[in-house]
Amino acid sequence: MTTSKPTASVADSAAKFDRIRRAHQSEVAEDYVEMISELIEETGEARTVDLAARFGVTSPTVNAIVRRLQRENLVETRPYRSIFLTEAGKALAESSRVRHQIVRDFLVTIGVPETVAEEDAEGVEHHVSEQTLAVFAQITAAGKI
Repeated sequence: MTTSKPTASVADSAAKFDRIRRAHQSEVAEDYVEMISELIEETGEARTVDLAARFGVTSPTVNAIVRRLQRENLVETRPYRSIFLTEAGKALAESSRVRHQIVRDFLVTIGVPETVAEEDAEGVEHHVSEQTLAVFAQITAAGKI
């Protein structure tokens, strides 16, 4: 007689994939508000052309995403002017920056080279749970595993 591993319930499975879908949906918004914030800090403004260059996409792609961010009240734009973060956009940018830094620092702490950790953190930061992120922060603060 063989025994099989217990399987997750259908509801558990659906909840897991729902969390993943939501993370994917917010990933672009988080990346864009974080980049807009960085551009404003570095150059004093965030322009469509600069976002397109940084992300390696076309200006129409950036325009579509910026319109979405406007609908979500994360950015404000005016004709022939830069892109500005709303208070909600600033909060999301800061939250994304902190998440990225925690994941990056954790990866470095466990021995991942800094350049690789920086790249990997870009994807992981959007999908890691708050519980896991808290553990990453604790390990990083201790400086060792």
